[in-house]
Amino acid sequence: MTVLVTGGAGYIGSHTVLELLDAGEPPPVVLDDLSTGFRWSVPEGTPLVVGDFGDADLVADLIERYAIDEIIHFAAKIVVPDSVADPLGYYLNNTAKARALLATSVARRVKRFIFSSTAAVYGDPLHNPVTEDEPLKPVSPYGRSKLMVEWMLEDTARAHGLAYVALRYFNVSGADPKGRSGQSTPNATHLIKVAVQTALGLRPKLQVFGDDYPTPDGTCVRDYIQVTDLSRAHLDALRYLRDGGANLTANCGYERGFSVLEVIESVKRVSGVDFDVQISPRRPGDPAAIVAANERIRRTLGWTPQHDDLDEIVRQALEWEKRLMARGG
Repeated sequence: MTVLVTGGAGYIGSHTVLELLDAGEPPPVVLDDLSTGFRWSVPEGTPLVVGDFGDADLVADLIERYAIDEIIHFAAKIVVPDSVADPLGYYLNNTAKARALLATSVARRVKRFIFSSTAAVYGDPLHNPVTEDEPLKPVSPYGRSKLMVEWMLEDTARAHGLAYVALRYFNVSGADPKGRSGQSTPNATHLIKVAVQTALGLRPKLQVFGDDYPTPDGTCVRDYIQVTDLSRAHLDALRYLRDGGANLTANCGYERGFSVLEVIESVKRVSGVDFDVQISPRRPGDPAAIVAANERIRRTLGWTPQHDDLDEIVRQALEWEKRLMARGG
């Protein structure tokens, strides 16, 4: 069984490729346009095809050439404020191209499909921790673009028998504990990466977008999940489907939230640097607080976090950023 990993040269995709290899799986096939991914993040001996996951002919050829019967789909645009400014670009890349990928998967008899969804499908939830049964009310085109794919997956599975797991990520952070990969996109907007870059002098200051939210300290609260823990969830999902598990949608988070200011204090504590923080206006599309309920993924997939410590996550991100600096970006 060969797995096709779309976006496998990117942040979460590259970590999942490493987890597949560490678990003794055959080398997956990586499909990535390298718009935010890197050739060097794909391990030696793992096939890398540079191309667009929405290219039906290319995907069909890869499925036939490598006898692919499982797809883990990461490739997507992910920046919430950008989606507000460019909704059509997000609906094209995240939704329309995913529809093409699903159509090719069905036509070429792919058996199993794992989709990287997002907590943004909940919008500003009524309850925290938020369960998978919470009403879905995304407040950004990014969240809507992902929710549409969840709907397509559900309908496609019902009509064609495609087995799937949709994993709703919360805030992904940290780096491979062995130092093999990490968040490498130069202009990434992830809070921990930006804060670490500020601590290392790569940014003059850190902007906090809003301090008047209805949270304990006025800043947004998020559930930060370490990237290797998240990657293992994809392997757990793959094994679950191989064992005949029913189609599933599950949160990926730790059921614990930290505010923006708490994260900044962790970065200052771990780095030993007291850097400049500037309060700025709120950004469009940011909910006040969102924290994952994770009982479903623990119970159904047997997933158990191993890196759910904020200071550890920050330390990984800091060490990875130093590696990037040493290699010149």
